Amino acid sequence: MAKLEVGKKAPAFTLTDQDGRKVSLKDFAGQRVVLYFYPADDTPGCTKEACQFNDELATLAKLDTVVLGVSPNNEASHTKFRAKYGLSFSLLCDPEKKVMVKYGAFGEKVLYGKTVVGVIRSTFIIGPTGTIERTWYSVKTDGHAAKVVAALAAN
Repeated sequence: MAKLEVGKKAPAFTLTDQDGRKVSLKDFAGQRVVLYFYPADDTPGCTKEACQFNDELATLAKLDTVVLGVSPNNEASHTKFRAKYGLSFSLLCDPEKKVMVKYGAFGEKVLYGKTVVGVIRSTFIIGPTGTIERTWYSVKTDGHAAKVVAALAAN
């Protein structure tokens, strides 16, 4: 698995969101983007992570930063997940995991002591010019959104 390096150009992408709209990284030129990859909607760790990012949206907005979550789930799943937990940011569909692979967020990982292939919970801060400013791989969900906000505030 190739990990992205700070200072490199973030891989371009276009994915559909929960409403079927196409969303591209270039749509956010001039803003910071927190792009995070997670395994599945409405599972305990993924729900905790999404809700923590949602709780930080006002702070992130003051930092001129948007949040985008990406999983292999489809539009219907994302819509239901957003409604159930009152999520206010876009969730993008990557069923073929092509964007996940580009970001090093899909591949071999250790789960319960076994090596498996799957989504590697990862977060990236992408700067206003489209470069990677910070990376986190194999994220632990507890307190992660607060760490991301602290990293953004330190910039």
